[in-house]
Amino acid sequence: MFLNNWHEQSSKTCSTLIIINKMRQNFDKYMIDLANMVGTRGTCNRGHSGCVIVKNKQIISTGYVGAPAGMDHCDEVGHYMKKGHCVRTTHAEQNAIVNAAKNGVSTDGSTLYCTMVPCFACAKMIINAGIKKVIADYDYHDSKDSKEAFVSVKIELKILNKEVKQYDK
Repeated sequence: MFLNNWHEQSSKTCSTLIIINKMRQNFDKYMIDLANMVGTRGTCNRGHSGCVIVKNKQIISTGYVGAPAGMDHCDEVGHYMKKGHCVRTTHAEQNAIVNAAKNGVSTDGSTLYCTMVPCFACAKMIINAGIKKVIADYDYHDSKDSKEAFVSVKIELKILNKEVKQYDK
C-alpha cells in the first residue's frame, strides 16, 4: 500500500488518494467505484446513490440523487417526505437515463452500474431505455419487483455485494 498526496493549486483543500493494490482493477469494479463517486454529488443526505451508464466500455451518462434542475435541494431546505421516502429528488438511475436522452445519446444495449439494485420505477425506465445489463454494488431492501421485472425481460442483474445497502431514514 502506498499513499499518493495531491494538491489542487487553485484551492486550499488537500486530498489523499489511497492506492491499496497496484494491480489493474476489473472493469465492473472500476465502474461501480465511479458510480459510487458520482453519488457523492447527491443533494439529499439520506442516500448518496450514483449511476454510470456504459456502452462498448465507454461512459455515456452519469446520474446522482438530486432535485430536478432549478428546484430546491434537500440539503438546502430539508426533505419532502411521503410514506417514509424523500420525494423531492430524482433517483440516480433516472437522472442518468434522462441526461443521456437530453444529450441525444442512445442507451439501447448498454450496461448500467449503480450503488444499489434499482427501485421498481427505475427498473421500468431501465427496461424502456433498452439497457441490457444492470450491475449493482449492493442489494436494495425493496428489490423483489425489480428483480422479477429484469428476469421477465431477460435483463442480466449482477449484485457485487449481497448485503442490503442501508441509508438514513
